[in-house]
Amino acid sequence: MIETLAQLLGFSQAALVTGFTVFLRVGAAMMMIPAFGEAGVPARIRLAAALAFTAIVAPMVDVPPASSLTDIALSLTLVSETVIGLVFGFGLRLFIYALQVAGSMAAQSTSLAQIFGASKDVDPQPAIGHLLVVSGLALAAMSGLHVQVALGFVQSYDVLPVGAVLGAGEAMEWGVARISASFGMAFSLAAPFIIAALIYNIALGVINRAMPQLMVAFVGAPAITAGGLILLFFSAPYLLSLWLEALQRYLATPLGG
Repeated sequence: MIETLAQLLGFSQAALVTGFTVFLRVGAAMMMIPAFGEAGVPARIRLAAALAFTAIVAPMVDVPPASSLTDIALSLTLVSETVIGLVFGFGLRLFIYALQVAGSMAAQSTSLAQIFGASKDVDPQPAIGHLLVVSGLALAAMSGLHVQVALGFVQSYDVLPVGAVLGAGEAMEWGVARISASFGMAFSLAAPFIIAALIYNIALGVINRAMPQLMVAFVGAPAITAGGLILLFFSAPYLLSLWLEALQRYLATPLGG
């Protein structure tokens, strides 16, 4: 009986160490993962989601036993797992930033930047940016974001297993590449609005030169606003589908794996 209890105690201790090690990566990433890490989500819900993802991921990854590591190696492992989790979550959070920047570009181009649509808990955003972010989060959640995030966590251990140390040079190179890709995506999503605004301003300048007496600014302001809303109505589904495809492609190879 005592031997059985001793074996169960050893197994439970190993399981707790494994779960805690996985939780460090998952919990750190859960602070910034889209939908789960939003500012409006209560902390208890995020903690429950992190524990749920830990229970899913832990049986599918290989975690070395704590007894095989020295105290220094164990401390470095715990720190590196937290850093890797933050990097994983930051890579996903950049997709939300891309929607926010795209919405700001589109709003500035169509004279809708003065309309705010964010809550008081976060920085105010133009209505187009807020609409794109909320729609993108809903579309990602409907497309099985939780399953893709769980698989992304599992595949992240293939790229950076437990005990791997993320070098500063590699992290900087990866971060610069991801941030540049995020801004490139934002400009691509806002390109229809920027092109429409450019054509509108050129046409407005030609009309103003042809008829100086006409107050083209008063006539054209409602036109660009209405045109921006109509363009948003027709282009948003296609733009969000492109954004979702890029998000799923990133989750298929997390951390550039």
